[in-house]
Amino acid sequence: MMSKASSWLPLFFLFAHLFHASHADLGTASQYSPPYTPTACFGSDATQFPSSNYFAAAGEGIWDNGAACGRQYLISCINSVLPQACKHGETIQIKIVDRARNSVSRPIREGTTMVLSNAALAAIAVPHAPSLNIDFRQV
Repeated sequence: MMSKASSWLPLFFLFAHLFHASHADLGTASQYSPPYTPTACFGSDATQFPSSNYFAAAGEGIWDNGAACGRQYLISCINSVLPQACKHGETIQIKIVDRARNSVSRPIREGTTMVLSNAALAAIAVPHAPSLNIDFRQV
């Protein structure tokens, strides 16, 4: 004979599995174009760029008084003002190499969470997308 507590236990695990807590944040992203001459994090050291060319400048929301330098994030595109711009199911890892406010090359859209390199944006969305809503998580 099942107790009342054990009768709802399978239902609890089903809901826990379906509605698990997310460990990611939501934000926005735009892109900036070469020349990539970051100065806020590592000076002009070319070795700071990941070989994938997936990097970004941090917006003020994640800048954290410079602590963002070198942080790596997994990001994916959720949606955009441009219909069907996202490459759903694509997730990439980027490295923060600069501060968006100080970048020599200006972002397409000011005030975003991250300003992605051309290669990073093209990996998760169509290259001409003006801005994206993103899911991001520090790794």
